[in-house]
Amino acid sequence: MLKLMQIVSPSLPVGGYSYSQGLEWAVQAGWVASSDDFVQWLTEQLNGTIAQQDLPLLIRLYNAHHEKDLNTIKYWDAMSVASRETSELRREEEQRGRALQSLLQSLSLPVPVVLKSQLGAFACFCNSEQISLNDTLAGYTYSWLDSQVTAGIKLVPLGQTDGQRILYRLANHIDAAVACALTIDDEEVGYTAPSLTMASCLHETQYSRVYRS
Repeated sequence: MLKLMQIVSPSLPVGGYSYSQGLEWAVQAGWVASSDDFVQWLTEQLNGTIAQQDLPLLIRLYNAHHEKDLNTIKYWDAMSVASRETSELRREEEQRGRALQSLLQSLSLPVPVVLKSQLGAFACFCNSEQISLNDTLAGYTYSWLDSQVTAGIKLVPLGQTDGQRILYRLANHIDAAVACALTIDDEEVGYTAPSLTMASCLHETQYSRVYRS
């Protein structure tokens, strides 16, 4: 459990807390303007992208690492990047993946293949430390939620106490997200969140215009 607490900590050099995943633009556009709006934004992602895409991918990567099946690891690791709806989200996944893989290597943990995604590296760590599958899934989800609440406190903005209330409230839904993920078949893995995709695309377009100018 202590190793799990380490890998889900926002102090890790993975930088998950620094990625808004579309929230920054959603706030600018007025879609998320209050604590209630933010709870709805997170709930949709938790029940959609996390429960139906991220966690099912993590399950397959965890099992492939456990079985030391390198081809299957590579397949689901590549899928973890390809499943991101925009180039910005794909870059985020790859950057977090590189940072986490670098951390694993610095800890002298075995990394059987070059991993492209955070999900792949997270599954590798949890297997190395013999963390159970259920704890792995719950830990990953809590880490995502904690990072997003941290971003929300800065961007919405919210008070620290409001952020803690939201984290406490939505953490109660993590078990249901894990249970949902465990029922997803291979051909059902994947989810598209229209508002998240639109926010990421708009933010990406805005960034490109600024960069070109």
